[in-house]
Amino acid sequence: MASNPRNENSSMSNKLPAVCNFESDKLVMKLKVTLAAERTSVDPVVRSVMEDDIEVALTEALANAVVHGAKEDPKKIVECLVACDEERGMLIMVRDPGSGFDPTSLPDPCHSENVFSNHGRGIFLINQLMDEVGFHKNGTEIHMVKK
Repeated sequence: MASNPRNENSSMSNKLPAVCNFESDKLVMKLKVTLAAERTSVDPVVRSVMEDDIEVALTEALANAVVHGAKEDPKKIVECLVACDEERGMLIMVRDPGSGFDPTSLPDPCHSENVFSNHGRGIFLINQLMDEVGFHKNGTEIHMVKK
């Protein structure tokens, strides 16, 4: 599947840009989950789907969506789609109802002034653990691929 790395709605990370096609006829499994924007909703979704690296990345993506995107408002909805593609592996998309963010503006958690911070490592971890990561729709949607 071809992707446009210069797409104005996506941001490059240190990985290839992820574009998840959930309409592909090559999908062998599909899962769609909606959850209330409450922290307690994240763990049950993750436990039902994942293994170690993917579990951490999905936990971080869902937690960011709940905390930052939906502001922990249980009336708001966070969406998570998971599919397996025979050629690309596991495809995950998390979408929140927030206003978005610029992933390139996040402070580097490895810089000395940020090392002891008690937050700000989620996107860094996602980029380290997944094979492809892309941000879309002004940062309200993250696409992740694990081959």
